[in-house]
Amino acid sequence: MIDGLNRALDYIESNLSGEIDTAEMARLATTSEYHFRRMFSALAGIPVSEYIRRRRLTLAGAELSVSRSGVLETAVKYGYSSAEAFTRAFTAFHGVSPGAVKRAPAVLKSQPKLVIHVTLEGATPMDYMLVDKPALTVVGFKTRVPLVHEGPNSAIEDFTRSVDKVALRGLRELSDQEPAGIVSVVDNLAHPRTEGTELDYYLGVVTGKPSPTGFDVLTVDAHTWAVFTADGSAIESVQYLWRDIYTEWFPANPFRSVPGPEIMRTEYNDDFTVGRFELWIPVESELNDVGA
Repeated sequence: MIDGLNRALDYIESNLSGEIDTAEMARLATTSEYHFRRMFSALAGIPVSEYIRRRRLTLAGAELSVSRSGVLETAVKYGYSSAEAFTRAFTAFHGVSPGAVKRAPAVLKSQPKLVIHVTLEGATPMDYMLVDKPALTVVGFKTRVPLVHEGPNSAIEDFTRSVDKVALRGLRELSDQEPAGIVSVVDNLAHPRTEGTELDYYLGVVTGKPSPTGFDVLTVDAHTWAVFTADGSAIESVQYLWRDIYTEWFPANPFRSVPGPEIMRTEYNDDFTVGRFELWIPVESELNDVGA
């Protein structure tokens, strides 16, 4: 049964820009249409029609962000008979109109591709925004630490305590672009990102100003960045977001990660507790018509 359901999900994924037949999904899942619809809703928490709609709008949002496709062309590709109907559905899902996405970077919502093991993953949409940035410079303090997937990283904690806090506060004045303020940067992390893999860790600022002497400097090429956010004061919040980006967001969207640093910006509440994390991941599009 699980294999059949995954075949049905693969069928949906292969036909998001075409016709999707519920009878064919049920046949692949080796059940009736009635039971397929009931089973899907029970597992995913949403009807199969809503899941298909979200997946189509996810791909449409990504395509409008990085390609020259027009709104009407994209609407037709993903099953909408008019630009008006597409705009209503797109705006309701993403919270921003297709036209606005064409004009400037915007926060978009991503419905991950569902995968069935014993449980179903990817039922919660993820918010993200694509940002094109020219080459930038990170200035600050650098160390080498092991990767920790869950829980506190003692090497990073020790390093943070050892950093000259006066010098770090002085660096804030160099911050002149997004992500603003003091940021953490991970670089030279070998794939497949196994626990204990060593990486370069920077604590500093992103700047376009001349770098003062006495600090470590990282020069970063121009990239398209996928920017994600997560709320919560626990370090696990950002670790889980990092995990979900690679296990859910990339498989569900027409992008792949590219070599380059990953940047984390932390926002603090009025009482100086951590309020929100912002992760910047360098990506490139997999769409065939980019630049066409």
